Amino acid sequence: MSHAPSPTIHLEGHDRTWVAQAVHTIEADFNRSADTHLLRVPLPAAPGVSLYLKDESTHPTGSLKHRLARSLFLFALCNGWIGPETTIVESSSGSTAVSEAYLARLLGLRFVAVVPKHTSPEKLDAIRFQGGTCHLIDDASQAHVESIRLASECGGHYMDQFTYAERATDWRGNNSIAESIFRQMKLEPAPEPRWIVCGAGTGGTSATIGRYVRYRGGATRLCLADPEGSAFHRHLADRTVLCVGRCGSVIEGIGRPRVEASFEPALIDRCEVIDDARSIGAARALSRWIGRPCGGSTGTNAWACARLIGEMATAGETGSIVTLLCDSGERYRGTYFNDVWIADSGLDVARHEEAFTAFLQQGASVD
Repeated sequence: MSHAPSPTIHLEGHDRTWVAQAVHTIEADFNRSADTHLLRVPLPAAPGVSLYLKDESTHPTGSLKHRLARSLFLFALCNGWIGPETTIVESSSGSTAVSEAYLARLLGLRFVAVVPKHTSPEKLDAIRFQGGTCHLIDDASQAHVESIRLASECGGHYMDQFTYAERATDWRGNNSIAESIFRQMKLEPAPEPRWIVCGAGTGGTSATIGRYVRYRGGATRLCLADPEGSAFHRHLADRTVLCVGRCGSVIEGIGRPRVEASFEPALIDRCEVIDDARSIGAARALSRWIGRPCGGSTGTNAWACARLIGEMATAGETGSIVTLLCDSGERYRGTYFNDVWIADSGLDVARHEEAFTAFLQQGASVD
């Protein structure tokens, strides 16, 4: 028995001409931007070990998240999720929202950031400066659900960085942060880092670096620097731990109350757990040492580096360590660099700031 052929099915989608122009607009913006600098941090008391900071604060929107936002937009555009009338919604503690607001404005799209109320005022101002709207919530753990609700309500698209960060980035190259680090290290005394140290918010950066290291076949290892209240280090110790209820850390941009979909634990070789007082103390001391202000997550990274450097010096090992200067301390003038805020927070920052200064000047052990 013969069957009539199936009729052609025509599916509606976003205007391909507009999508192509949107991709071109984002790529043109990227083409106008130089790569970020790799800064060598002087360590006079540890001459056999070189420490480098990948300064992501020099992106057009001032943070590491500029790379992620670009990847997320291109991913969503090429998947057919964004059109000329789409409202973009994102759950973000600040920096990703700043970068996505910038790109949304380039494309003429409305942008709404679902942001915890305790986010630094400087970051909220930066989101608004880039043309975004801040939808403030009391409970950070509800950001995902609220973002879904808002996107559904306005017929928009929820970017969902915590789900798509690791798959949106081309970890094999295309000027990913990992490829950039290794390219810039080529002429250094120890071109292959012993360690790369980074934090995790979405987990996208650690996934990109971890995959690229294995792709190259080198010996570089990846160390996660994680806030004390985060779920990530607990998950690394016990894979059954998926949520801690509430992170509780004041360090913005890294550490999460749950293990996000983009976090890949198998790519992590070691984890250092850093409390908030140490992170802020290191950020303040390092900012003075290199002459440019660093945010709290950079302090978390730096304290982990100090521990690794101390171990290498004790063992008589030489080599290089690379970490990330995630964003500028200018965004935290009202918090991490504000003595009144620190006193009100009850954090014993001064002792750890002195300890990290002693590490930089004299090579003293941090703890």
